[in-house]
Amino acid sequence: MSTARDIRVIVSDVDGVWTDGKIIYAGDRSEVKEFNVRDGLGAKLAQRAGITIVLLTSRSSPALLRRAKELGITELHQGAANKLTACESILANLGAGFHEVLYVGDDLPDLAPMLRAGISAAPSDAASEVRAGRNVETRCARGGRRHSAS
Repeated sequence: MSTARDIRVIVSDVDGVWTDGKIIYAGDRSEVKEFNVRDGLGAKLAQRAGITIVLLTSRSSPALLRRAKELGITELHQGAANKLTACESILANLGAGFHEVLYVGDDLPDLAPMLRAGISAAPSDAASEVRAGRNVETRCARGGRRHSAS
């Protein structure tokens, strides 16, 4: 397992990690996602420390595109059918290895890249298989979705 000093890239799933996992449809074309401002601050602090933030999701959402732009996250990868394959490609483009990655995920598609990452994290309400494969648990307070590592 890597240490925090080894981390150059944070790769994160979105739904269930940056959000509470709910997807609200407003009519036929609109989708509503709720993001916590504290997660944005965490991303900005990591960027200031020279860490690249990568958002990797199997879904596609205009709301996520907007949030990524607000935070200056240029590595936004939506519609990933296979997260391990996508992660390998992203890391090759960034010139980074899995030992330099903190991967944060909550569901089964995240498990394969989590098991390869230097450090892996998952929310306390992640799928049981994902919780078993993580190194760090993030906790959230329902209603505020406040994260803290333990």
